[in-house]
Amino acid sequence: MTKWIDITQPLTNDMAHWPGDRPFKYEVAATKEQTGSANIGKITTSVHIGTHVDAPFHFDNDGKTMEQIPIDIYIGKALVIDVSEYKTITPEVLDKYNLDGVKRLLIRTSLTNNPKLFPEVIPLLDSSIGEYLARKGVILLGVDMPSVDHITSKTLDTHHALHRNGIHILENIMLDDVETGEYELIALPLRIVGGDGSPVRAALRPLKEEN
Repeated sequence: MTKWIDITQPLTNDMAHWPGDRPFKYEVAATKEQTGSANIGKITTSVHIGTHVDAPFHFDNDGKTMEQIPIDIYIGKALVIDVSEYKTITPEVLDKYNLDGVKRLLIRTSLTNNPKLFPEVIPLLDSSIGEYLARKGVILLGVDMPSVDHITSKTLDTHHALHRNGIHILENIMLDDVETGEYELIALPLRIVGGDGSPVRAALRPLKEEN
């Protein structure tokens, strides 16, 4: 049986987080000795920690929140491509790959995925890819970076361009050790009512059976 590949950043108390955002923290709030029956854990975090999805409400006050997005967006056939030789990803770059019929596109960039180090600079996804990917039929774009926009961006042009074109966003997936090709993807967010995003547990399973 073909095994699932976990492409999720592990949630640890020393993991990187957006500067100024709430870091992830897990603690045992009540021990088995205290409760008489079980250990009870507690977490505090930003919903944009580690591997996560953005809901449109994250960057658009009129956008949909997490519970309003169909879960089938995050489940199904996906294509992993390697664009690590490019500093800027444009439609011209993506046109070098066969994206016909691809609904979920996962991009491996030149950024080394280190969950404990927040990058100062990341490759650029040109906002013009929104319209290009929509023409191809893409509904989900996954990247191995903490954002589809520059770290310092305030206008979030690529977020908005993807949203205008009906493309949802998955960020901080770990693709360093994943071969390019076709996979089955599961990256389910939590059903957070009113949420502008959610951590996910993301996994891939190759569509071609291993020998």
